[in-house]
Amino acid sequence: MSIVMIGIDLGKNSCSLAALDERGAVVLRRRMRPASIVEFVAKHAPCAVAMEACCGAHHLGRQLLARGHTVKLMPPEYVRPYVKAQKNDDRDAEAIAEAATRPTMRFVELKTQEQLDIQSLHRVRSRLVGARTTLINQMRAILLERGITVAQGRRKFEKALDEMLADKALLAPGRLRELMTDMRAEWAALDGRIDAFDLEFAQLARTDDVARRLTSIPGVGALNATALVAAVGRAEAFDQARDLGAWLGLVPRQHTTGGKPRFLGLASEATHTFERF
Repeated sequence: MSIVMIGIDLGKNSCSLAALDERGAVVLRRRMRPASIVEFVAKHAPCAVAMEACCGAHHLGRQLLARGHTVKLMPPEYVRPYVKAQKNDDRDAEAIAEAATRPTMRFVELKTQEQLDIQSLHRVRSRLVGARTTLINQMRAILLERGITVAQGRRKFEKALDEMLADKALLAPGRLRELMTDMRAEWAALDGRIDAFDLEFAQLARTDDVARRLTSIPGVGALNATALVAAVGRAEAFDQARDLGAWLGLVPRQHTTGGKPRFLGLASEATHTFERF
């Protein structure tokens, strides 16, 4: 049995494997726990191992790469058309293996541990920013129910709230005032955590050569530079600079049929990529 491609459908507790021979026929199927994959694949001769670029794929990919295998990661939406009939884990693994054999398939570059660490920092910061926005919107709604309106903008609301808490004539003593004081303290704590991440990103942008060059571009700060480095590294996966621009969503989406092109506006593929890869 000659295996040239192994497709792995990753799961939290169970993974499915499908192996193809040189004809593209499925010659092996297995289900196992994630911790057993490396040991199982290591028993076979070096071959190509394909996975969807999802949580855990980069870590497993580096382990398989160290054992002499070729690792191919693909965006999940590129694999979906190869799923036949009813969807299940075994068919997903087969579809992953088949999709990876296509000569026109686009692959995701395997990320280093440093890139994944930076992405994790960005995701945690994004969650904190979302929590702060939710908190501010709730405070605005509570005050609005009492007939208190504040101009739009986080800084303006922060200033107005501090003035209300400092002057009892603007916000009378009572349970509402106690609640606003408690929520303001929560807001300040979130600000402190977000500022700490911002300082860390600024330090990373000063120490990383690629990020430092990116920050020299007008309009690109430490956050954008470190996020781009985490997502694409040195951008060697792109054949030319305009491919990176298209991936960033700097060109309009196109839907052409019957020779009639339709442009649907700018699409930010990078937003999805940052979250997924």
